[in-house]
Amino acid sequence: MSKKLLPRVNRISKLFQPLNIVPKDSKPRDEASSKSYKLMVDMGIIRQSSNGMYNLLPLGLRALEKLNTLVDDEMANIDAQKVLLPHLIPSTLWKATGRLEVAENELFMLHDRHQKQYILSPTHEEAVTSLIASVSPLSKKMLPIKLYQISSKWRDEMKPRLGVLRGREFIMKDLYTFDADLDKAKETYDLVCKAYDNLFQKIGVEFVKVAADTGIIGGSFSNEYHYVSNIGETVVVSCTSCNYFATTEIHNKSSCPQCQRELCHNTSVEVGHTFLLGTKYSEPLKATYTANGKPVPLVMGCFGLGLTRILGAALEILSSDEELRWPRPLVPYNVCVMPPKNGSKEASASRYADDIYQVIEQSGIDVILDDRTHFTIGKRMIDARRTGYPYIVVVGKRSTEPRPMFEIHDLYEDKRLDLSFEGVIDYLRTTNDDQTTRYEMNEVRYKSN
Repeated sequence: MSKKLLPRVNRISKLFQPLNIVPKDSKPRDEASSKSYKLMVDMGIIRQSSNGMYNLLPLGLRALEKLNTLVDDEMANIDAQKVLLPHLIPSTLWKATGRLEVAENELFMLHDRHQKQYILSPTHEEAVTSLIASVSPLSKKMLPIKLYQISSKWRDEMKPRLGVLRGREFIMKDLYTFDADLDKAKETYDLVCKAYDNLFQKIGVEFVKVAADTGIIGGSFSNEYHYVSNIGETVVVSCTSCNYFATTEIHNKSSCPQCQRELCHNTSVEVGHTFLLGTKYSEPLKATYTANGKPVPLVMGCFGLGLTRILGAALEILSSDEELRWPRPLVPYNVCVMPPKNGSKEASASRYADDIYQVIEQSGIDVILDDRTHFTIGKRMIDARRTGYPYIVVVGKRSTEPRPMFEIHDLYEDKRLDLSFEGVIDYLRTTNDDQTTRYEMNEVRYKSN
């Protein structure tokens, strides 16, 4: 290969990706029923720290950051403002809203040196309401207020399982809204749900939005976003006649409440939840605005997305048993370029790998170079396919011809092409041109269990 300086971070030889080599005769892990968990561990996307806790490694973090960017874009479109709230919340706030008694068994709690009790917060309704209360009463002109964050959350799961799908620590995006009355709060609720619809359409994995139970968070009504998967823990009922969707917590009968047709049942993974809270939190914590010279409790909504769960569930749905497949907008690197093996007949063509890499990078496409030229192309190809790089460019046997040709392996289309240098660049530019705008929501077809 040539000595041109390329960013080290974009060389696989410098990438921290500890592969987990599993002997063929080894016994399957307890969580092997989740192919996403197995592949994310084996291919160095995550690594377990302790029970229910995972290190998110460079490739996994790149995917998460791309998801964060999609979230930030949708939140900007609805004028939501990004904040960062403390992870440790005084337990007195949870006592004031009545949630501490109900949720205590699922919380991580600690005491400081003054014996003041804190909660390692799984959600931030109390914290954000306390923030608004500290500047209350607000002027009605300031409403609606929409504040969101992306941060770690914690829940003391009794039986953590399935990797990032149900862990004790997870990354969540949570949004909290404050309005003057119920009608305005419903308008804001619909606006946020539309933003969530847009986000899931961009991710490109089929989803359903269902009526759901409000649970311990409370409120007047809620919806959930689900990915249909056989490893899910929720059962969703659906009607193919009138498009009714709900969890079995809301409707557990065999017939549709709207048209009385028979319902289909499918297991699914919850990846988002929206609530219209009313004044459940604002009233006890005194988050108010001024109306006719008097303080009036604000009407709230809260909206959550499990970002690490979205990653895990999407990989579970799209991947095969042996190879990761990422949603197009979230893939860590879109292209992997492979120079020939050192000492091979094609080694003289190694310079083309650097040239292809640079042109792809200058085109704004995320690209990584597999410069481990002590390995054969076949060995590196296996790793690239298992990691899930959508496009693999190989400087192979035909690269030494008078008119050099290069292999493109398109994993999404499951095809291989032999193209010229210009053909490679044109193909990659075309297939990677503004991928996030290409998705249309697919209609989900259910089969009765």
